[in-house]
Amino acid sequence: QVQLVESGGGLVQAGGSLRLSCTASGRTFSSYAMGWFRQAPGKEREFVAAITWNGGNTLYGEPVKGRFTISRDNDKNTVYLQMNSLKPEDTAVYSCAAAWATGITSDGYRYNYWGQGTQVTVSS
Repeated sequence: QVQLVESGGGLVQAGGSLRLSCTASGRTFSSYAMGWFRQAPGKEREFVAAITWNGGNTLYGEPVKGRFTISRDNDKNTVYLQMNSLKPEDTAVYSCAAAWATGITSDGYRYNYWGQGTQVTVSS
């Protein structure tokens, strides 16, 4: 069992930056690929970024490429999402997720555990 807790969300002006953190419980964090997803009101969940268990490979959704960076620190059981050049359309609830025994993936159905999410609001 893995429990995930996100932090770092908030209100920021367009063009600004935020760094989200997701801390996991349990001793097997390094065995999981990790991902970030987001969901805006009235929209479907959208893949943001993913990272392999050792941080050796990353994957990004098209809307965030070149602006967001995913990273992880297995010693701290934490995965990060650095978000730069934020746009109003980035406004959403951001959730992290853990995928067991799978390679890097943008498919939300392959993730086994989810956090509650943290709100990110970008004002114009």
